[in-house]
Amino acid sequence: MSDPIHPSSASTNEDSQHQIGLSLSEFQAVIHKMFYEKDQSRGIEGTFMWFMEEVGELSSSLRENSDRDNLEEEFADVLAWLATMANVAGIDLEQAVTRKYVQGCPRCNQAVCTCDLSWKP
Repeated sequence: MSDPIHPSSASTNEDSQHQIGLSLSEFQAVIHKMFYEKDQSRGIEGTFMWFMEEVGELSSSLRENSDRDNLEEEFADVLAWLATMANVAGIDLEQAVTRKYVQGCPRCNQAVCTCDLSWKP
């Protein structure tokens, strides 16, 4: 199935997964290519539950002061499940992030947030 969010990215070659780095759009397209059929059939509710499980695993790893390799794996899992939810919902993460954060903090509009510590976007 073609990628409705990143049509030009859907045709990335097999080596794209082994690049030094990926943009957020490229990463979302890789996740779409790998898992979209399963993700779509699971639906947003089921996908959200998997996402929360991964957030819990990341939380445990942070609390337990896990080694860097484990933390990297857990952060990557959370990002992958976030991309999965965005794919199922039809949201382009790079576009969403750009719209909300490229001009700075969404509240004070500064590149380095000057908002009171009690407020977090």
